Amino acid sequence: MARKARIDAPGALHHIIVRGIERKKIFRSDYDRKNFLSRLNNLIPETQTECFAWVLIPNHVHLLLKTGLIPVSVLMSRLLTGYAVWFNKKYRRHGQLF
Repeated sequence: MARKARIDAPGALHHIIVRGIERKKIFRSDYDRKNFLSRLNNLIPETQTECFAWVLIPNHVHLLLKTGLIPVSVLMSRLLTGYAVWFNKKYRRHGQLF
């Protein structure tokens, strides 16, 4: 059964989990984690999203976000695409990361 569509009105709270494909590591070093958090830090004010909590685990991420004026899906798309492109270049890999 498919998951229901996310309610994404301004002010909605979201617990978001992002896993590496095949549960593989998405963070191999502290530098990788810093890069991910830097990207998130830059997108938060742009999208007027509030981030209440985050946890970075080697093969997945938990985020607690409150939707701003821009949908959370837009923030996540920009965050994950940018990070995946950077990660793939750094580690000379191809294909999906998440």
